[in-house]
Amino acid sequence: MLNSIQHFIENGVPNLQKASKDFSENPKDFAGFVSRVRNEALQMALDYISETLSTCNQILKDSPIRREKWEVVRTDEKTLITSIGKVMFSKTLFKNKETGERRYLLDDMLEFDPHERMSEDAIAQLLSETVQTSYRKGGKAASILDEVSKETVKDKIHALEFPKEQKRRGRKRKVEYLYIEADEDHVSLQFQKKKGDLQVNQYGRKLNGMINKLIYVHEGIEKDAPKSKRHHLVNAHYFCGAYEGKANSELWDEVYTYIDNNYDISSIRRIYLGADGGAWIKAGGKRISGITYILDEFHLKKYLIKMTNHMQDSAYDARKVLSETIRDGSKEDFLSVVDMLEYHAESAKEKKYIQEGASYILENWSAAKIRLRYRRIPGCSTEGHVSHVLAKRMSMTPMGWSRKGADRMAKLSAYAWNKKDMLELVRYQKTILPKAVGAEEVTTVVAEVRNTMHKQPVWGKYYDSMQVELSGEMKKWMRIGMYNYIWKLF
Repeated sequence: MLNSIQHFIENGVPNLQKASKDFSENPKDFAGFVSRVRNEALQMALDYISETLSTCNQILKDSPIRREKWEVVRTDEKTLITSIGKVMFSKTLFKNKETGERRYLLDDMLEFDPHERMSEDAIAQLLSETVQTSYRKGGKAASILDEVSKETVKDKIHALEFPKEQKRRGRKRKVEYLYIEADEDHVSLQFQKKKGDLQVNQYGRKLNGMINKLIYVHEGIEKDAPKSKRHHLVNAHYFCGAYEGKANSELWDEVYTYIDNNYDISSIRRIYLGADGGAWIKAGGKRISGITYILDEFHLKKYLIKMTNHMQDSAYDARKVLSETIRDGSKEDFLSVVDMLEYHAESAKEKKYIQEGASYILENWSAAKIRLRYRRIPGCSTEGHVSHVLAKRMSMTPMGWSRKGADRMAKLSAYAWNKKDMLELVRYQKTILPKAVGAEEVTTVVAEVRNTMHKQPVWGKYYDSMQVELSGEMKKWMRIGMYNYIWKLF
């Protein structure tokens, strides 16, 4: 693993010196100077990584332990896209003398998929960008010096599997009140099951809609700072995805598992579920005992406004009467106020708005009462969260999704909002794949490679031959630093 450094000394360092000289003659081109230095450093890193991997492969070829059970078939050149650029290295195909199985032992050592074209760090960068912007930009962000296609990004997203909720380390949190809020984002599909199968309704509109569900659990709201006007949710945790049909119960089971894993349930006096009255929310909420359903403040106010807009200067007073009637009165009292509003309506459209609002409130009567009666319940923020967590990426701009793509992107968004590590998600994909039969046979060979790498005693001699002027302290630091790096790597 010395050729790459020697190459950098003989070629990269003069290039850096040339860049410094050009910059001194034209200090205005600082951006160009930075770019040249960056490219030289990145190329040195890629050469070093390539040589390291090829060295590992050579040690496997030279291993006496390997020769006992595996024989060499051929050596191939492999290209791997990393987060900084393409790495090219040699890897040898071996054949098991007893079973005839053919394997790249270097892939086993590195835990690489033999057909994988991207490293874990590159995929993690791809996911981090894609969840915020687009497949195209995700492909560009995967690597500094290279990029991958939109199709590759799509395949990575579609193949994602997400880890189940884990138990909290240490003591569970104790709270008196816990809040669950739920809503949905409407997404446009390119097709239902296959391309070209979309139908249109009687008005000529495509039947291409699906919903992504959003649920989040939190402990209430608090100010960002003592004098701040901005607020945030306390310990919010998000759940997203399509969860169509019977899978809706799985979504709510995940919510309960999270609560059970992270909170001392015996200390919770009440769990409030704030929502707009959707059927999937009511059905799922029943799977968690002790939930008190409250109506989403946004939708309640929306319908109160629609019912009273025609009252013009008296609209505010009419809304106040409606709110007080819902809070303290009966359904009969509420219907009396509705009759009064209809009496003052001048058009069929205004009466329609009144009837729609009245039907919505009556269907969620108890939930609306609780919302208006208890001021300790924080306002519901589902509309804003749907916008930021889902709609901003998936439905605010014209775009079409497949069902799998929409579901996976929604789950990836929840994963990101929960501030989890994308690299851990990439590594999790390997844990759910079955281990290849016979993989245990290469353990001793891999161990030998690591031991051999630990014993490389060439750094001192190499630095003595360097043609670059370095101080004694710098030489000492580089010897220790690089040797430790190799030790940790293998």
